[in-house]
Amino acid sequence: MRRDVRILFVGDEGVGKSTIITTLIKESYVPNVQHIVPEVTIPPEVTPENVTTYIVDSSASTQHRQHLETEIKKAHVICVVYAIDNPNSFDRVPAYWLPHFRSLGVNVPVILVGNKIDLRGGEVTNEALEAEIGPIMNEFKEVETCIECSAKTPVNVPEVIYFAQKAVLHPTAPLYDSREHCLKPDCLAALKRIFNLCDVNKDGVLSAAELNDFQRKCFDTPLQLQELEGIKDTVRTNVEGGLGHVVTRGGSSASSPAEAPTPSDEGLTEAGFIYLHTMFIQRARVETTWTVLRKFGYAEDLKLREEFLEPKFDVTYDCSVELSHVGYQFLTELFEVYDKDQDGALKQEELDDLFSTSPGCPWVDQGFPDTTISNDAGAVTLQGWLAQWSMTTLLSHRTTLQYLAYLGFSSTPSSSPPLPTTAALKLTKPRHSERRRGKVTRNVLLGYVCGAAGSGKTSLLRAFVGKSWKAEYEPTNKIVNVVNSVEIGGSEKYLVLQEFGSKYESETLRNSKKLEVDVMIYVYDSSDTNSFSYISNLRQQYSLDHIPSIFVATKSDLDLAQQRHEVQPDVYCRRLLLQVPVALSVKTGELADVFHEICSVAVNPYVLCDGSRLSEWLTLNIVGRLSAIPGGADRSLTVAHRVKTALTFTALLGSTTAMVMYFAGIRTIGPWRPFGTLFQWFPSRLAWITGRREL
Repeated sequence: MRRDVRILFVGDEGVGKSTIITTLIKESYVPNVQHIVPEVTIPPEVTPENVTTYIVDSSASTQHRQHLETEIKKAHVICVVYAIDNPNSFDRVPAYWLPHFRSLGVNVPVILVGNKIDLRGGEVTNEALEAEIGPIMNEFKEVETCIECSAKTPVNVPEVIYFAQKAVLHPTAPLYDSREHCLKPDCLAALKRIFNLCDVNKDGVLSAAELNDFQRKCFDTPLQLQELEGIKDTVRTNVEGGLGHVVTRGGSSASSPAEAPTPSDEGLTEAGFIYLHTMFIQRARVETTWTVLRKFGYAEDLKLREEFLEPKFDVTYDCSVELSHVGYQFLTELFEVYDKDQDGALKQEELDDLFSTSPGCPWVDQGFPDTTISNDAGAVTLQGWLAQWSMTTLLSHRTTLQYLAYLGFSSTPSSSPPLPTTAALKLTKPRHSERRRGKVTRNVLLGYVCGAAGSGKTSLLRAFVGKSWKAEYEPTNKIVNVVNSVEIGGSEKYLVLQEFGSKYESETLRNSKKLEVDVMIYVYDSSDTNSFSYISNLRQQYSLDHIPSIFVATKSDLDLAQQRHEVQPDVYCRRLLLQVPVALSVKTGELADVFHEICSVAVNPYVLCDGSRLSEWLTLNIVGRLSAIPGGADRSLTVAHRVKTALTFTALLGSTTAMVMYFAGIRTIGPWRPFGTLFQWFPSRLAWITGRREL
């Protein structure tokens, strides 16, 4: 909502524009006023709407025409003044003034102000005034209302300013069609969405408790019992089906499906809710409806505000975004509410109902629900539902923020104060710092699945989410994401696997910002002699050695083929100090617990080849090799850390001889090697410190 209002007074000469403004300022009638009153500024604390108000006077004389047109284009609302004792000034309102505004391309609210009612002979009824003003309002939709006043008496002068402010801050035109006497489609859709969000138990009726929550959220005050009964009486009298029975289970909170529903008190249906807002607008209480709309994130164009859908949430480099406990709790409750048959899964009809307050399911183009866990009928389980949102938050946290707003996160004040949507998210620690400590604490892990076409990447992803194996080969021509939970170390992690296909693979791997990933999964077909070479060439082409890695040999049910590569895959992995490839067959279901292995590599990148752990300092600073990092754990160390390692080693042994031994390549673990000459080994130790050593 804007914080300032610029009101322009126009009209024929002598109708009392300047007198109205002067009476407002002086709070009494002033007989002789300036021809044009200087611009007046009213501070926000003086006005009921708490906005800064600028009041601008004007002249209709020819010499002021250019200035008048400039002011018309700057105005937020225009008050067209006519004199009650001068019928010609009224006739010129539809004949000259209103068409003139349109000719200038101005489309702002207009208030008709009939001045000098003290000079009218006799009283005028509302019906007579409506008959007089009605044709003008029907022809010119920009006319918000008409008010009569007297600057001399004075009568209704402050009300003129109030209605002008309200026309800007709470315009009727976007909400109500005065010609058809009904709500406009966008307003109707917004109010229906709000009703749906406030109907917490989705029974189609707003109970007393739900109405009270609604009242607190929108107006910061509880709904009194007397007010509630008054609302019900009004709706009962004027709307058929405006009230409905609130259904609870045995008088409790629907704790058991076996309990028989029993009708209780009456509540407000959607029809009754819509009727109330229509009545508010028709009775010039449009600010009530606007307050409700704005509390639920709507802007003046009846679209959800950008800052409401995408509040500021900064993500620093190498960090990722996950759902917080509050976020998981909200999504769990949402699942349970829309699981109408309580079978533990959301079928398509229930999903459609759930996403009815949003633009639709955000994963339509991503193959959902095949991207997560579902039951035999294809309905999404709670595990799959939470996993899908975990993946969405990791890959596109802005989408999660938008849908939290669409789906009504904290729409009812169950928490006090209501939480922003950003409370449903949390930022993880940087990956590189966690790897340096040798322990990854994030709950959602991302793995890139790379390999030659036909190597079985898609089948591996399908097996991960419990989908059946397909015999026919379909090339991957878009990015495919799947997610499932993996239990590791007594805790549950969500593992997201992403396959690119040949179209997007090079684009992703050459971009260092897109290599913020927890694990690389290199897949090759053990029955295809050329499959492994693709992986080897890929690793030579792109800088991937800083990422924990695992190799997977698929199609183990077929005959093992000799790979056309300088060394075989097992030797290749040993040279990189990685575990040998995990052999599996998706077709036969022999998966060798590969997904647990992948998750272990991502969570614990520094492990011995046999799976046992060394102490963190020993692994990083002395052994420096036995890990899931290609080439050894020292690949991930910075130059400063390498220098620190050399100095620490020297200090521990306590002599300069240790430094000579260190640079000469003598190891304290493993078999002794020939000493060689100092000059032969010194360059290799120096290269190790600077991080340029090749393995």
